[in-house]
Amino acid sequence: MTTVDPNEADRVRDAVRQYDERQPALVRATQGFVALITSALDDAGINYLTVTGRTKTVESFAGKAARRVDGKLLYPDPLEQITDQIGLRVITYVRDDVAAVARLLAGELTVLEDRDMGQETAEQGRWGYSSRHLVVAVDASRTLRPEQEALRTYTASVQIRTVLQHAWAEFEHDIRYKGTIPEAFAPDLNRRFTLAAGLLELADQEFSTIRDRLQEALPEQPAEAADEDDPRLSAQELAKFLAGTYPDAGWSRTEHYTWISGLLLELGITSLEELAHVLGGLDSEATNARMGYRYPPAAVRRLDDALLAVYGQEYVGLHGNSHRVQQLEERLAKLR
Repeated sequence: MTTVDPNEADRVRDAVRQYDERQPALVRATQGFVALITSALDDAGINYLTVTGRTKTVESFAGKAARRVDGKLLYPDPLEQITDQIGLRVITYVRDDVAAVARLLAGELTVLEDRDMGQETAEQGRWGYSSRHLVVAVDASRTLRPEQEALRTYTASVQIRTVLQHAWAEFEHDIRYKGTIPEAFAPDLNRRFTLAAGLLELADQEFSTIRDRLQEALPEQPAEAADEDDPRLSAQELAKFLAGTYPDAGWSRTEHYTWISGLLLELGITSLEELAHVLGGLDSEATNARMGYRYPPAAVRRLDDALLAVYGQEYVGLHGNSHRVQQLEERLAKLR
C-alpha cells in the first residue's frame, strides 16, 4: 500500500485552488493565442482547416496534478510543469502543411518543446498516433497589440496534425480512454487501430500527391467564364495564374484568393495581363529571399509581397489593408 505524504497532498490542493482562481484569465489567454496563431497563418497564406483552442478544466488539472508514478507525484510543481493548461490545435489538409505550420510558429513564437509524435512512432517500427506537439511562448521582442500583452505571461501547448491524423486520434482516444474495452477484445482492436493508422498514412501521402499533381496541371487548364458583373479577377483564374507564376509555392486558402483580388481591384488591376505587366519587372526570388521566411510562403503571400515591393506605401494604405498596417510596414522595411 502506497503512503501519501500529507505535505504533497496539501501542495496539490493548493495548486488546484490557485488554478481555479487563474482559470478565467487562462480562458482569455486561450482566445488570444487562437487569434494570434490564426492571424499568423492567414498572413503567411498557409492552407489549414481549423485553429481551435481549449482551456484545461479545473477537474482535469486536479486529476493531472495528483498523478503519481512509483508513489511519487509526476508533477511536483503542477502550476509550472503542466504545460497544456492552454491547448491549441491546428488541423491541416496534407502532411506537408504540418511541417509548414511548425516552421511558421518557430519563426513567430519561442518554441520551448517540439516533438514529432509520428516520427517517434515510425522510429519504433510501427503505425499509430501521429501529431506534431509544440510548447510555445511569446518572444519578448515580438510586437503585440495592447490587448495581447497579457499573452507574454503564458505558455501554450499546440498540436498540429492533418485532418486524417485528427480523425484517427479522436476516435482512438474516445474508444480507449472514454469507453471500456473487454480484455479479450484488446488484441484485435489494437491490430485494427494499427491497420487503420497505416491506411490513413497512405491516404495522407496520396492527398499530398494529388495536390502536387493538380498544382502542376493548374496553369494549363482553361479558366471558367468570369462574372461580368464583378470586375475583380476570379479566385479560380487568379489561383491558376499564381500556380504558374510561383510554381514552388503551396496553395493558399480559397478565401485568400478572393481577398487579394479585392486589393488588386483597389490598385486598378482587373485582368491577368495587367497583373503580369505589374509583376514583370520584379525579381520575385530576390523579394522572397529578402523576406527571410523560415517557412515556404504560399501563393497569395508571394503575390502580397510582390505588390508590397512594387507599390510600397500605396499598397500599405489600401482600404483592404487597414487591419494590418503595422505588419505591412515591418515587411516593407525588409524590402528597402
